[in-house]
Amino acid sequence: MSLVTGPDGAPRCGWCGEIAEFFPYHDHEWGFPVVDDRRLFEKISLEGFQSGLSWRTILNKRENFRLGFANFEIDAVAQFTQDDVERLLQNSGIVRHRGKIEAVINNAQRAQELIKEAGSIAGFVWQYEAKTLSPPQSQTTSAEAIALSKALKKRGWKFVGPTTVFAFMQAMGLVNDHHEGCVTRAKAAAARAAFLPPQRQ
Repeated sequence: MSLVTGPDGAPRCGWCGEIAEFFPYHDHEWGFPVVDDRRLFEKISLEGFQSGLSWRTILNKRENFRLGFANFEIDAVAQFTQDDVERLLQNSGIVRHRGKIEAVINNAQRAQELIKEAGSIAGFVWQYEAKTLSPPQSQTTSAEAIALSKALKKRGWKFVGPTTVFAFMQAMGLVNDHHEGCVTRAKAAAARAAFLPPQRQ
């Protein structure tokens, strides 16, 4: 994977070069550990919307998604009705895909169940933190992502295939997939070293 030069002259992961908006996302979000359930739910929802599309499309529409989906507050989204589905299908600011919209609502309900089971979404997903390290950005899924995908599907989650789940894990810091030469890799590694994964209850 190639590197690109960032605005400060330091090297970044090559995918940042696609659009300028990728640099702040890459530098401050991607690969840094997250424990907040709302953020975890938002990200796995947006990864589901990204399926078949580019992250550029989703990132550009992220604020619209947040407005449409009650800022991805789990309990609020779990109460969405068919009227909300129809409302969202009329929202040109998001990806208007009925199956994906309905999946987010379903997954909010499944998230409520998971929180009752494990104490938090974080407590559940961090059990699948990457243990075996492959060269950065050399794969589109992993053994841990496949296992987490199976566990979520078993609990009724939708649009959580292994590739989608691996992208979620990359973004939420369950694996540090920054390029070896990327200036942000060490920062993400330091954040992970200082991070205490939540325990499943």
